[in-house]
Amino acid sequence: MRYDLVIFDNDGVLVDSEPLSNTILSGYLTELGHPTTYEESLRDYMGAAVHRVHDLVRERSGQELPAEFEETLHARIFAAFERELQPVRGVEDVLGKLVADGVPYCVASSGTHERIRVAHRRTGLDEWFEDEWLFSSQDVGKGKPAPDLFLYAAQHMGVAPERCVVVEDSPLGVQAANAAGMDVLGFTAMTPAERLTGATGYFSDMAELPGLLV
Repeated sequence: MRYDLVIFDNDGVLVDSEPLSNTILSGYLTELGHPTTYEESLRDYMGAAVHRVHDLVRERSGQELPAEFEETLHARIFAAFERELQPVRGVEDVLGKLVADGVPYCVASSGTHERIRVAHRRTGLDEWFEDEWLFSSQDVGKGKPAPDLFLYAAQHMGVAPERCVVVEDSPLGVQAANAAGMDVLGFTAMTPAERLTGATGYFSDMAELPGLLV
């Protein structure tokens, strides 16, 4: 295998959370007087840390979101996760292949540590990840498209950036991986390849991923 570390995004790559979370986010923003469609939520916020929501609402409306925004948003999302969240089809086979081949892997997500853990417990993916393999934008204070999170993950896993490959499904994530000097494979199940400009390669089904890692 030509990489020494595989860095997975979480939402939309390991767990099929983007439809749930963006339906809830767009509905909540609309409820608060900032009309947002599901498609607009995907376009503007997919792959981003929650501070981007605050920043764009402030920029567009001159208004601040309420102090309890994040607490309420996460409570609604976590409730939906407990009811409905599933792993991305085929991802456990990919993880099993990496384990069999002795290739280290980790998560680097714009989501909070709590969000990652809730999602993994619900889907059973917690069996595949040690706590020290989970990295969040909370750890660096700056989300994607900045490279900080991916660089932080590589450093803590003891691997040089040029020996890493990132698996991403959002334009912001691809930009962050490029800025970190890492190869990046674009997962096109939800996001068309033309929106993932700069990826090293593309795949639409997890069954294709192992072949891109060799």
